[in-house]
Amino acid sequence: MATVKSEIIKKLSDNYPNFLKKDLTRLVDIFLEEVKNSLKRGERVELRDNFSIEPRLQKARFSRNPKTNEKIYVKEKYTILFKSSKMWTNKINEEK
Repeated sequence: MATVKSEIIKKLSDNYPNFLKKDLTRLVDIFLEEVKNSLKRGERVELRDNFSIEPRLQKARFSRNPKTNEKIYVKEKYTILFKSSKMWTNKINEEK
């Protein structure tokens, strides 16, 4: 399930009616920009009791095209490792 920025802003405005919607939009934009900049710098982002995100270097390797079975060289690149907290993992996996 994907969440869109507008849904986050709507939920925040419903929960905090005293704040203006434009201020909440600015807050979400600043937060996402800071997370993005931290990941670009190679830093780990952690929201305690929720989740952590960190960039990981994926080594260069030879891969193959499944359609043509041709070998392809893939350069090293960064991927993002997302890890949810134990509390959220248990909440997601609990029986209904």
